[in-house]
Amino acid sequence: MGKGDIKTRRGKIFKGTFGVSRPHKVKVVQVETPTAKKKPTKKKAAK
Repeated sequence: MGKGDIKTRRGKIFKGTFGVSRPHKVKVVQVETPTAKKKPTKKKAAK
């Protein structure tokens, strides 16, 4: 039971995989909705 055993945490780190013994942290991606977009602002005319 060590680096060669993919059922262990150390084996998964060695192989570079994720699984039940070593859950993968998922990145949270924020999706922009059409209603959340900023409205274009009107610029004042320079005098």
